[in-house]
Amino acid sequence: MNSVLKFVQVFALGTWIGSIMYLSFVVAPGAFATLKDREQAGAMVGYSLSRLHLFGMIVGLLYLVTAFVLVRAVKDLVHPAILGVVLMILLTAFSQTKVTSRMHDLRVQMVSVDATPKDNPLRVEFDRLHGWSVRLEVAVLLIGIASLFFTVRNSTT
Repeated sequence: MNSVLKFVQVFALGTWIGSIMYLSFVVAPGAFATLKDREQAGAMVGYSLSRLHLFGMIVGLLYLVTAFVLVRAVKDLVHPAILGVVLMILLTAFSQTKVTSRMHDLRVQMVSVDATPKDNPLRVEFDRLHGWSVRLEVAVLLIGIASLFFTVRNSTT
């Protein structure tokens, strides 16, 4: 039973990490390279990112549920892999509710991000939030890689 639960953990976390990498290195660049309209490409990437965030939080919770079943004592929950996944979920929730949703609202207000001058306050805020979105996603990815390492290294989490 423990090996099945460990597999679920590794699969959940690995799938989340792989999804982040796929969106970042394939979907987003591909959307902007192949779609003629950058507004549509941005909307597609925004839609995909929102779905990735939801997916990540679900598989992150699945990881935590298996961790609760696998630990022998409550103190075992204070483990780098578990703490990392908790942090990943929190950062993802913050990114979705505060950053991505605000970027969507700004995109609607501007009608066209590209047509909005770079010194327009809406565009300035959009660009700032986009930078935060990228940094948060990179942080979640790096924490996820570290958490995956600690998960496979330790058979008790």
